[in-house]
Amino acid sequence: MAARGALAQGYPDRPIRLVVPYAPGAAADQLARVLARPLAQALGQPVVIDNRAGAGGTLGADMVAKASADGYTLLLGTDATQATNLHLARKFPYDPLRQFTPLVLAAVNPIVLVVHPSLPARNVAELVRYAKAHPRALSYGSSGIGTPHHLAGELLNERAGIAMVHVPYKGGAPAMTDLLGGNINVLFASLATALPYVQNGQVRVLAVTQAQRHGGLPQVPTIGETLPGYALAGWLGLFAPAGLPGAIQTRLQAEINKALADEAVRSALEQAGLVPSGGTPQALDALVREELATRGRLVKAAGIEPE
Repeated sequence: MAARGALAQGYPDRPIRLVVPYAPGAAADQLARVLARPLAQALGQPVVIDNRAGAGGTLGADMVAKASADGYTLLLGTDATQATNLHLARKFPYDPLRQFTPLVLAAVNPIVLVVHPSLPARNVAELVRYAKAHPRALSYGSSGIGTPHHLAGELLNERAGIAMVHVPYKGGAPAMTDLLGGNINVLFASLATALPYVQNGQVRVLAVTQAQRHGGLPQVPTIGETLPGYALAGWLGLFAPAGLPGAIQTRLQAEINKALADEAVRSALEQAGLVPSGGTPQALDALVREELATRGRLVKAAGIEPE
């Protein structure tokens, strides 16, 4: 106990590694790079970004789960690494609840429901009516099996009682290309991917999937406004290995929240298509627990077999 207290008092006295479990350029990587500079200034030590992509984020997250709980190795975790991936594997290498110390929910990665302009649906209610009148005629794209974009479509099928056919792609860009070409009718895409095509009129946006309307698209309703209770979005949060001293957790929480409140940081994140968040470790822990249950149910409903 005394040793841990001394560790917390001298923290930090060397560089901090922020593990991003995705390749450079991904939303998590952009968020990490925006936060690294103000955090380094506040903590008085460099914050080094370490991209450890692989297995849908599982590789990097597992590395942090098994790292020393001294505050010098942090994870930029996502809904995939902390909630969904567990349900996609027969043998999973870490426990998202027991092997991490939650810090702060950093941002929400909005998802939008967009359609090809030829589809005669200008809102969610019309899309549902069309799908019911034409069973299994609609195909919806996503950035891959088990992604939040895929699960957003399955949740719409479930809540609306429809049967759109899922078409998975290796990323959002090829899915958007097929929507533009008319090869699929519907797409659930990250806002950052879809926005340029929405703005130039190449696709029609019907709704956002999260619980609240997006500040940058206030005229676009949520799916939940038509189907009460519907809500699903991608999110990104900061975590440390389990057993992190309380004093270090408190320090990191405070500095991350200060960074997220900075106008320059918020502007940079919004330009990247993210919605800055913030909050407490307790709120992030509650989110992970809720999402583990929700994503697990949706994975089963989608008929996804763990590999």
